[in-house]
Amino acid sequence: MDCVSNPAPNVSSRDPARWLELHGDALYAYALARTRNAAMAEDLVQDTLVAAFAGRDAFKGESAERTWLIGILKHKVIDCLRRQGREVPLADETDVSGDIETTLFDEPGHWQVDVRAWAQPERALEREEFWEALRDCLAALPERLGRLFMLRELDGMETDELLQVLGISSANNLWVMLSRARLRLSACLEARSIMPGI
Repeated sequence: MDCVSNPAPNVSSRDPARWLELHGDALYAYALARTRNAAMAEDLVQDTLVAAFAGRDAFKGESAERTWLIGILKHKVIDCLRRQGREVPLADETDVSGDIETTLFDEPGHWQVDVRAWAQPERALEREEFWEALRDCLAALPERLGRLFMLRELDGMETDELLQVLGISSANNLWVMLSRARLRLSACLEARSIMPGI
């Protein structure tokens, strides 16, 4: 499967036999970005399609078919991460320092731009170079930092749920890890002359 996110086609199919053809690449890219494991991503897509087939009568068409499928997949990813969640000691995460933090983040350590906007397919088309750089930079992060960043900044998962899903022992540890992920990503994007936002 192609890992590059493509915009949802205008075609919607109530035919489950076409779901993989129409939405498989987007579902796989979503799962792979969050799990960073190709086999796991494939299994999650398969589980999602099976669950969607079983619950297809509940889909009323109030949202796009792809949105509905990604909603199911999101829960599958969270359940999977929760099952395998084991905390990695903070000592394993190399420190990144520098004054990038003060230019990209506000006082509590949040991005000064809305990072969730990065997850909008329309913006991805406009900023394909940025998305390619972000994918590369996320792939260079330690696995747990990459997952944490994706779940918090792109999926908007709350602190309590992140602690449970990723098996992190305290909110303080979570924020330290998230800060390190942000610093590494910003340093990587800056090194590639691509800054977030705009």
